[in-house]
Amino acid sequence: MPRSTYFCVDIECSGPVPALYDMISLGAVRVVETDAGHSIGEPFYVEIKPRAPRVDAGAMAVNGLDLAELEATALPMAEALDTLTAWVKSQTLAGSVPVFVGHNAPFDWSFVNYAYHANGRTNPFGYKALDTKALATGTLGLHWLDSNKETLETLLDLPPQDAELVHRADYDAAYQALILVRLLERSPCVDS
Repeated sequence: MPRSTYFCVDIECSGPVPALYDMISLGAVRVVETDAGHSIGEPFYVEIKPRAPRVDAGAMAVNGLDLAELEATALPMAEALDTLTAWVKSQTLAGSVPVFVGHNAPFDWSFVNYAYHANGRTNPFGYKALDTKALATGTLGLHWLDSNKETLETLLDLPPQDAELVHRADYDAAYQALILVRLLERSPCVDS
């Protein structure tokens, strides 16, 4: 029985740190080990109403989201978190624990964890996260600065990233799932 169900998570935000800035979208993709290898699931995606006191124009230029549109159509944070939690529970294999995976996990995890605690909810991933940048440095013998997606695209023989979709949270989570699978295939240290 697998000990871990991996969830590649990517967020888009309105600035560099939680509380002062908002997590405004979140994408996630499940990765599990099967008899035939690792299986990548269907993406989860949610957009979240902005509430924080600050907005960084540079962050908004990167994510391309419109704050006024999010205010009108996105879910309130608590509802978005409840939806994510229900999805994670429904996707976690029996007998395993959900593992948060990110490409630069400290950044994405900090927004997700802050949101759960600020809204009086339990983070389904707990207080730990698996960082594919760190996994790549150890597995591939890379310098930290060379663990970016562009370098890994070449080293792991991944399809090119779609420039039109990069920085959309569900697309980025799905691409990170490809990175995770290739790294798990090469790493003797990570259990499934």
